[in-house]
Amino acid sequence: MPQARFHPWDDKGPYVGARYAIVWKPPAALFERETGLQAVFNLGAGIDALMDMPQLPPHVAVLRLEDAGMAVQMVEYVLYGLLRAARGFDHYAAQQRQELWAPLPAVDRAAWPVGVMGLGALGTRVAQAVAALGYPVAGWARSARELPGVEVYAGDAQLPGFLARSRVLVNMLPLTPQTEGILNRAHLERLRPGGYLINAARGGHLVEADLLALLDEGRMDGALLDVFHDEPLPPGHPFWGHPRVIVTPHVAAMTLQAEAVVQITDKILAMEGGGSPAVVARDRGY
Repeated sequence: MPQARFHPWDDKGPYVGARYAIVWKPPAALFERETGLQAVFNLGAGIDALMDMPQLPPHVAVLRLEDAGMAVQMVEYVLYGLLRAARGFDHYAAQQRQELWAPLPAVDRAAWPVGVMGLGALGTRVAQAVAALGYPVAGWARSARELPGVEVYAGDAQLPGFLARSRVLVNMLPLTPQTEGILNRAHLERLRPGGYLINAARGGHLVEADLLALLDEGRMDGALLDVFHDEPLPPGHPFWGHPRVIVTPHVAAMTLQAEAVVQITDKILAMEGGGSPAVVARDRGY
């Protein structure tokens, strides 16, 4: 965008009259100083931190990255967790340490139904990729929709049924007041025996003590966790050394710069030309 002027944020800098801001966890002073903002572009799919800011003016449009190279990364991450659990690769790793040759039975995909919570751009790609491998897949969304190869459940009334048919639960939901703490004991214990959780959305979705209790009681088999209430995960946290928990440092789907640049500049140019790209609905939080 050679026709535009870009100003790196400076805490002590002057008012520059910016119309657009490109941010990730911006300081409150940005919105207090740049009072002419028309739109804010969030450098990621999750906008919960931005929406929680009281300084964010209600009239400013909020736009988030819808893919920007993240969907294929998220598919890879979920498939890694699913296949590690379903194919028993942890067992083989333990056998190697013991110099033990003991093949497990072939995987029965019907015994590993997958449930994907959240069918946005990333969740839809994940559900379709899992279905392409022959695993039974269901998705749960706020409203009903059609998704080939995926059984779709919608709304609070259908959540219990969705959970009860799932063994591997993949969380792809946005973090909103309605979804905070949704991965709690009451919901997780509805999963099929041998339940496995993959949380690649936000740490605020998970009640950590509930998951730990279910793992220790044998009600769930394991979890792959990429996000946490406190990040970095504090030293000594029970997840670090738990034998049934895999911890990754919020890397499931990272923003790719080149793709993000194209997406953001296209939307700015569209707005400058009088267009209306999709914006975040403040009442839903996504």
